[in-house]
Amino acid sequence: MITDSVWRRTTSQVVLYVILILLAVVFLTPVYMVLITSFKHPETINLATSWNLPETVYWQSYLEVLEEFGPRIRNSIVLVVVATLLSSMMGSLNGYVFAKWRVPGQRILFPIMLFGMFIPYQAILIPLFEFMNAIDLYGGLPGLILIHTVYGLPITTLIFRNFYVDIPNEMLEASAIDGAGFFRMYREIVFPLSIPGFVVVIIWQFTQIWNEFLFAVTLTPNVASQPITVGLAQLAGGEAVKWNLPMAGAVVAALPPLLVYIILGRYFIRGLLAGSVKG
Repeated sequence: MITDSVWRRTTSQVVLYVILILLAVVFLTPVYMVLITSFKHPETINLATSWNLPETVYWQSYLEVLEEFGPRIRNSIVLVVVATLLSSMMGSLNGYVFAKWRVPGQRILFPIMLFGMFIPYQAILIPLFEFMNAIDLYGGLPGLILIHTVYGLPITTLIFRNFYVDIPNEMLEASAIDGAGFFRMYREIVFPLSIPGFVVVIIWQFTQIWNEFLFAVTLTPNVASQPITVGLAQLAGGEAVKWNLPMAGAVVAALPPLLVYIILGRYFIRGLLAGSVKG
């Protein structure tokens, strides 16, 4: 016999799952439209049949996108990999310093560094343009790498600092007694314990840098140095748009961060919460 409490619990679970399924359908509807449109022949794309599946799969859209985006995809990969690694390593070192070492003015330096997270891109665009032009890094991929590395330091420093706070000081003190210095402690004790933190930072930085558009479109006028987001915007521009191409381009542009989340997603929440619970 089903009791009232069991019935209420079962009913609430059913309602919850129904709501979740409806929300998933709403969320995935644009994804469905992008996918089916990318596989349609441009002559068959119209508003009346926009929800219909393609009668025949048109792979030419992806071939054209890959041919058009090849250099830009390579630029994005170089930009993301280099900037993510640099900002992750520098953020790790910063977090190590702020968590385990006494730095003069630390209570002032740390909040000032974190303030960088709240500065909008638009507010620094003009002085940033002047600065990059003055150091001869305007218009190229190295300039974008420098910008994203520096702009990522506040969040990476915060994540690693919160992670390193939970490392017992006794481990570092014992290592210091054995004669270990700053970098040896980091290399032998701190870094091996940092894998969850690096997973969080890599996923965060990879996604932010890959999807960033404002810096890319304003600071890389040279087509040879532009990342994929700029090419995707240009592909969708103009009065007459072959909608199969921007849709296929959107799929291609979304695949790398999606793969990163699929591969590393299981460690993301675990690493994000590391250091947040005491005891």
